[in-house]
Amino acid sequence: MSISRVVIIGSGQAGVECAVALRHDGFSGSIVMIGDEPDLPYQRPPLSKEFLKSVEDSSLPLKGEAVYTQSEIERRLGETVVSIDRAANEVELSNGERVPYDHLVIATGARNRFPPIEGLDTSKVLELRTLAHARTLTGRLDGLKHVTIIGGGFIGLEVAALLRQRDIAVDVLEFADRLMGRVLSPMMSAQFLRLHEEMGTRIRLQTVAKSVAEKGDRFAVTLSNDDTLETDAIVMAAGVVPNVELAAEAGLEIDNGIVVDEMLLTSDPSISAIGDVANHPNVWATGRIRLESVQNAVDQGKCVAARLAGKSYPYRDLPWFWSHQGKQKLQIAGLTVGMDDAVMRGDPADNKFSVFVYRGDQLIAVESLNAPADHMVARRLLAAGINVTKEQAADPAADLKSMIPRPAA
Repeated sequence: MSISRVVIIGSGQAGVECAVALRHDGFSGSIVMIGDEPDLPYQRPPLSKEFLKSVEDSSLPLKGEAVYTQSEIERRLGETVVSIDRAANEVELSNGERVPYDHLVIATGARNRFPPIEGLDTSKVLELRTLAHARTLTGRLDGLKHVTIIGGGFIGLEVAALLRQRDIAVDVLEFADRLMGRVLSPMMSAQFLRLHEEMGTRIRLQTVAKSVAEKGDRFAVTLSNDDTLETDAIVMAAGVVPNVELAAEAGLEIDNGIVVDEMLLTSDPSISAIGDVANHPNVWATGRIRLESVQNAVDQGKCVAARLAGKSYPYRDLPWFWSHQGKQKLQIAGLTVGMDDAVMRGDPADNKFSVFVYRGDQLIAVESLNAPADHMVARRLLAAGINVTKEQAADPAADLKSMIPRPAA
């Protein structure tokens, strides 16, 4: 069936990139992007990495108004899709309007996970995933002396570092035995534990909140070791839950996200899914995975756009990530899934080094701390399928850049 109308549910990074790439790739049909947030689509990383500077900074929008106008992308912002009618090829909005599609792209993203904690009133917990969350948090900063952060992943630690810059006391509760354990090697986890403790953050590993009691405008948080924290605010950063409800109600296959194939098609050939919500086969992992990153959102959006414009290719882009925590910049190329060894390149005492991560003798990822040159070389080597031996990785004199294949003349 020819496609003349594409509807995109979601106005985050994946949805926007898909819409803009459709026009770039020559799609001449109509494009409708529906998002439940009223704001012009914006960048999410600065919310946790730089939100103390200004949440209304002009650099936040993903694209300027003119881009949508010139590309003839119809934006339906501040509107919510309540159902997908696959038989009629329509989506229904909360106002009862039905919007037809030839192809539907689901880019609904994810929301913060709230673990079951006795006495926790989620309406009084701070989050940092949307612009509205950032506005609420920045509005509270002047009245905060102590904050308890639940979760020791990227977002939790980025917020912790920014709060410490304001001299706000911070306790981070992490149920695992190390920080960012889902994505980092033990070597790099240990480095960030030291760095955050040097900032004055109290890191409590293998600790969860058992219950919360309100005490006036403050909270008493009882921990799994029976300690109690008196705190002004609780920030939830305990991971995310993919927004699969629309897809599930429409009968699409769900498994920790919306299940898609290597072309990012769902179990319905008229529907694709991209970004944080898509569970996809990934050549860099040991099987299927759901990734939460700007790179993944951007590249999956472009992949689907190319297919709809008649330029199909499978999604096989190299994953990469970054995180700013205080003065430290962490960059990761590849995925550490299935790692069984790691090699240090450089000296952690200098706060400028990289960790080369292996599965057997195969390099699968490189983590770089304040070493952007290492990160860029690693991305090019991994993408080209060039393996770096453990001996080469450990030798700071080894010229890894020279291993990058030169473009054909």
